[in-house]
Amino acid sequence: MVTAMANWKDILQKIDDWRWLLPREYKAGMRVPGLIFASEEMLGVIGQDQALEQVANVAFLPGIVNYSMAMPDIHWGYGFPIGGVAAMRMEDGVISPGGVGFDINCGTRVLRTNLTEKEIRPRVKELADQIFRDIPSGIGGHGLVRVSPKEIDEVMVKGARWALEQGYAWPEDVESMEGGGALMGANPDRVSQRAKQRGMPQLGTLGSGNHFLEIQVIDTVFDREKAEAMGILGPAQVLVFIHTGSRGLGHQICTDYLDVMEEAAHKYRIELPDKQLACAPISSKEGQDYLGAMTAAANFAFCNRQLIAHWTRQAFQRVLGRDARDDLGMHLVYDVAHNIAKIEQHRVGGREMTLCVHRKGATRAFPPGHPDVPARYKRSGQPVLVPGDMGRYSYICAGTEQAMAETWGSSCHGAGRVQSRHAAKRMLQGVDIAQRLAERGIYVRAQNRGLLAEEASEAYKDVAQVVDVLHEAGIADRVARMRPIAVIKG
Repeated sequence: MVTAMANWKDILQKIDDWRWLLPREYKAGMRVPGLIFASEEMLGVIGQDQALEQVANVAFLPGIVNYSMAMPDIHWGYGFPIGGVAAMRMEDGVISPGGVGFDINCGTRVLRTNLTEKEIRPRVKELADQIFRDIPSGIGGHGLVRVSPKEIDEVMVKGARWALEQGYAWPEDVESMEGGGALMGANPDRVSQRAKQRGMPQLGTLGSGNHFLEIQVIDTVFDREKAEAMGILGPAQVLVFIHTGSRGLGHQICTDYLDVMEEAAHKYRIELPDKQLACAPISSKEGQDYLGAMTAAANFAFCNRQLIAHWTRQAFQRVLGRDARDDLGMHLVYDVAHNIAKIEQHRVGGREMTLCVHRKGATRAFPPGHPDVPARYKRSGQPVLVPGDMGRYSYICAGTEQAMAETWGSSCHGAGRVQSRHAAKRMLQGVDIAQRLAERGIYVRAQNRGLLAEEASEAYKDVAQVVDVLHEAGIADRVARMRPIAVIKG
């Protein structure tokens, strides 16, 4: 096992300034090489934990095609690295909960507005306080919507369309969501009662950790044509960025199926270098059960983010006294998952193949003209939402043909951690993060101000460097950069 960066530099083969090959010969049992997207400077950080070792471990999985990939936000995760991408053949491949993560369909969405920073600055504290009151956050957290056992099953099948039926969405919202906000194949019968009980009170809640809601301002527009397709008008425009997932429901589903998969791996004689990669053949009963339960959690998450967007719109209406739709123009730019496994069509060796694509801390980045891209983005490509940390920037990018050809239409999902939560808290002990951000014009509301150190800028890579890699490697085009002016944290 490699422990020092000097060793990794000896092992990784430089393809170009943005790509590095981890050869199959590194570890006996690797079925494919590893492919890491990073600058040479970033490799110094990436090599400090076991994330690259995990790239090698993922390459052991049966049915894996082409590469075990790592996006530039890669860091150590459970089984798969966070920032990991792997596609498996349907006929002999496996599905692994470690390749999705505990927070199934943790994802992001962006709302645009007609507002400018100048208009909103005098009311930003009032707005953030109203959103903080209206949208429950923190560990646990009970939402404003109460659902019955029957209704939670409906949410898991219908996703954001359930919110539309209940009056919590606009019809055009679901048209600007990955999979229309409701993925096919959800099976609530494969979800445990414990998972449902955890999820029922949490619908419409933000959660804790790195989940957030930010009021942001456009700082730079890189591609005006693509920006206009997304409703982005130019610098000083106000956006709302939301980041959360399937809450306790998804966490429990992952926990439940890790036990199932550990037994399945033994049953099907799958040899693994790390038991956290526990898996089952996609076609097996265990594999299909997990796929149905995971998709159910993904749909819950789409609905969860839709409810949060609804109450955000209401908060803006209440504070500003202006209609969210016709006056404020608070339309959805896009909503995309970044912890998921999906059955997709891709070209492999010149022919179409059906693959199970694991994206764990990685997001879809489909190109212009792709049939799964909403009609409004057919010319520009799918929006790729890349949040940074609460003290710097976030980005909106667009998917490319290069991503489709090389990464299964995948990109990174954020900046990526460089320090664990505990390490960040130790380093910043005694520092008032909220006050430090306030001095830079960023107002923060949090359930526990003492935990803000876990999410401070020092804990993350600089997202600008991460996005530079995406752009220069050609797997996502820069469209716009935003900076936060108000942050709501769990």
